[in-house]
Amino acid sequence: MMAGEDKFKQFDFHLRSLSSSARDSNFVTDPASDPSLLNSVKSLCDLCRSEKSEDLIARVYPHLNRIFQRCLSSISQSQTSNGLLLLAILQFFLDFGDVVLHDADPNLRTYFKSCLSREFADPVVAEAILDFLNANKKKFSSSFPTLLPQFFPLLLKLIAWNGEKLEKAFRRVFPGLISQGSFLPLFPSIVDFPILVVALEKVEKSSGSLVGSSIASIQKSSAPEMLLALMDEAYTGSTIGDGGADSESEDSSTMAVADPFFLELLKDENDGLAERHWASPAVAVALQAAVSTSMSDRLKQALRMTPRLLDMYTAIAIREVNDSLICALVPLLMARYSNLFPEKLFLYEVQKRILELMLAGFNRSPSFIALLKKPIVDRLGEAYDSPSKTELALQLCWAIGEHGGGGETHKDAARELFESLELLLYENLSSSRVRLRESALGSDSAKSRKSSQSRLLCFVVTAIAKLATYHRELLPRARVSLTKVARSRISDARVWKRARDYLGLMNEPAICLSILGPCESPSKGMQKLGTVNWSEGGTKMISHLPFYLLGAQEGPPHDFSFMDVLPGS
Repeated sequence: MMAGEDKFKQFDFHLRSLSSSARDSNFVTDPASDPSLLNSVKSLCDLCRSEKSEDLIARVYPHLNRIFQRCLSSISQSQTSNGLLLLAILQFFLDFGDVVLHDADPNLRTYFKSCLSREFADPVVAEAILDFLNANKKKFSSSFPTLLPQFFPLLLKLIAWNGEKLEKAFRRVFPGLISQGSFLPLFPSIVDFPILVVALEKVEKSSGSLVGSSIASIQKSSAPEMLLALMDEAYTGSTIGDGGADSESEDSSTMAVADPFFLELLKDENDGLAERHWASPAVAVALQAAVSTSMSDRLKQALRMTPRLLDMYTAIAIREVNDSLICALVPLLMARYSNLFPEKLFLYEVQKRILELMLAGFNRSPSFIALLKKPIVDRLGEAYDSPSKTELALQLCWAIGEHGGGGETHKDAARELFESLELLLYENLSSSRVRLRESALGSDSAKSRKSSQSRLLCFVVTAIAKLATYHRELLPRARVSLTKVARSRISDARVWKRARDYLGLMNEPAICLSILGPCESPSKGMQKLGTVNWSEGGTKMISHLPFYLLGAQEGPPHDFSFMDVLPGS
């Protein structure tokens, strides 16, 4: 049967070890408590793999199957880690499942629910599961495509707790977390990654070590909080753990963990896109405390890792995800832009990536702007609620103008967006007079608000001009709006000078279309007559073009030949 007698003896020895552990007479004993059992399982797997003998595989399989079930049945009482032993058995099921006609899917799901949910904080188990997932990446992709998307919250807890030392291995697993059903829920989980660390640390502070107990649900003494825990058990299959005998000894940080926001973060399974309760006082207090006090090393690592995970998410979204999911993602991006962990560098890095992903979505399909006009208009109405909302409104104004309000086939939506821009313009023109007087008094905050308002108005004026250039029926209204701004010398000079320049451009339709008109993508054929391909500007000579419009420098236009860049008619 084997190449040598030593291999036969080795196989027989390890098989007897498995048989002894699998016997019902030893049921009260925890299989994982025998340190030699893991070595026997691995050795038998290696022998079956090297010998490629179906007879050997068939002899080993029943024992491993019984041991797997015994480990799961005793896992809640076990004092020993079962993670490595069960992974070794799962590897056998994956390698030889076709030979023994064994479907490993139920075993894998049970492992995540019952074992990994208790042992994700164990660094040895965490590293082993990531190595296991990476070694079997193709198998998971082809045979179990929904497994990792279902349990991505649990894997995020694993990497949040174990930090950057496992990031490289986790990044190789990350693409497998994304599917049709997990793409949208995964985004808020990524941007809330540091808050997940805060929640985990609060659980550890109130309940002790995270290793060996499920934290997917939190038991509290009050009825509403117990109901939340029961609901979490129903959704995730996790058992409710005892949060402590004396509820009076629990501090405010312990109570905060039972907030619905934290319960949503601490779940093990993907149950769809759920509302996250940012307005909760407990959340505000917990986040403010996390920022104002000295941050743990684990939290600092999460703050560094989040932008990198978001980069991977963005790359996959742009490359592989269909338009319908991208369109559904954009309102979520807008909603979360101003609701993030309040750390300055983290806010800058994540908000920058959110804007890049949103604008990439609009560039990929400009019709999204028309389809999403309602949430876009809502965000324009919030432009002065906070500096972050001002920046978001500014970027939306740019997108509206750049993509013609969704394209030439969406004239009704373009008109509604134009009206919203008009309203924003007129409201802020009147308020700019007040703020100009305030800034004259020397208030730093007033000067900052004036500068922010002027910047937004410049983008609004540009969006109005570009939208009217794209949809010619809006030109009369655009002239009226821009004329009011140009004559409003009370506002910032940058604003009324820009409005004046655009009015001058509108008197030269061809030049106006070249500068303010839409950029046609190469896939849509040749660009329209009268437009200039600015990407070729470094090799072309351009005539009769008032360059001071672009650089805010007055002076005579350069005298070159325009015919070099105009397409032949």
